[in-house]
Amino acid sequence: MRTSDFHYELPEELIASRPLEERAASRMMVVHRDTGRIEHRMFRDFPEYFRSDDLLVLNDTRVIPARVFSDDGKIELLCLDRLSPIEWRSLVRPGKKMRIGKTVSVGGITGTVTEVFENGDRLIRWDTPVDLNQHGHLALPHYMKREDELADRERYQTVFAREEGAIAAPTAGLHFTPEMLASLPHDFLTLHVGVGTFRPVQVDTPEEHVMHSERYALRGEVAEKINAAGRVIAVGTTVTRVLEHLGKASESERLLATDQQGETDIFIYPPHRFRVIGGLLTNFHLPESTLIMLVSAFAGKDLVMEAYREAVRERYRFYSYGDCMLLV
Repeated sequence: MRTSDFHYELPEELIASRPLEERAASRMMVVHRDTGRIEHRMFRDFPEYFRSDDLLVLNDTRVIPARVFSDDGKIELLCLDRLSPIEWRSLVRPGKKMRIGKTVSVGGITGTVTEVFENGDRLIRWDTPVDLNQHGHLALPHYMKREDELADRERYQTVFAREEGAIAAPTAGLHFTPEMLASLPHDFLTLHVGVGTFRPVQVDTPEEHVMHSERYALRGEVAEKINAAGRVIAVGTTVTRVLEHLGKASESERLLATDQQGETDIFIYPPHRFRVIGGLLTNFHLPESTLIMLVSAFAGKDLVMEAYREAVRERYRFYSYGDCMLLV
């Protein structure tokens, strides 16, 4: 299996740079794994595919405006992790100007580089906490080819977001309205989506790719509900990664019924035996990405790649603000 096996051609005009006015107005491709049948529906039809004993699991992470610029406009920092109110692990551009001991000012607050990590990240220590809501910007995906706007503060956020810490949105959840969610049995876990979700696979074979790690948390009572459900439908690849990571630790049930938190760097690609999820709602992903590989592991590479070609032919909207795919 080669990374190039997950390539498809996408006309640039199909990349959604802005969201639809209504969250539930997206189109939804439905892929039936058992028969290979593909349907073209609307997201508002999603409850029709829900069984009485299904459980929907969503990621309640909240995106923070993690991108800031120095007061002189020369330095860009992306807060990858707030280790404390005044300490950030950051991606810094240009890094060569920010060696140990160098300082940067954001909103009049001085930050000093105290450590340079092996991968190039910087540890920044601020004199006082920087107010991200005042000085920060959302780190919109590069393929949108625009700066963030005020409207993105609400729209690039799920209606159920509550646990602050993500750099990117769990985009499969963007389609839900409070009304639809209230009509379906559901619960939440937390995975703070990091910058690694945008990093391409730069090796010829997926096995050689080094996956990024992300922090997660799952409550014991949610694990119990997952174990009791007939079918677990994951909303997004982030939920899938957490559940399949935790599923490896349990032999008798899907999950250990205890509070669990930590980091996962699980990389799911074909072939993979899924232990927990039985359905997946997800957006359309970049060619040759770890995310399209995960979806291919769940529904089969040939079927998924045919579904993507069908989505291009049918002029679906792609990526974060785009349409979605339900795999059952």
